[in-house]
Amino acid sequence: RRVLFRSNEDVPPLSRRMGEEGKVVLRVSVNAQGSADNVEIKASSGSQRLDEAAQKTVRNWKFIPAKRGDTAVQSWVLVPIIFKLEQ
Repeated sequence: RRVLFRSNEDVPPLSRRMGEEGKVVLRVSVNAQGSADNVEIKASSGSQRLDEAAQKTVRNWKFIPAKRGDTAVQSWVLVPIIFKLEQ
C-alpha cells in the first residue's frame, strides 16, 4: 500500500501566517482501484486547519492497492502528513 502519486501538501495560508506547524496521522481506506474512499483523523496536529488540509490532500492521492493473491483489495493504511514551515 504505497502512494502512487502525491500532490504537494502546502500549509494553508492562514496557518502559514499564524506560524502553525504540525503532524497529522490519517487512517485511510484505500479501495481496489487505489483511491481513498474514507479519510479519518487518527492523530490531530492540534490545528483544525492543518487536519482538514491533510484530509483534503490525501483524498486526491492515488495509492497502489493491497493485493490478496493477484487481486487488488480494499485495505486501511496510516498516512502521516507533516506540515513544516521553511525558514
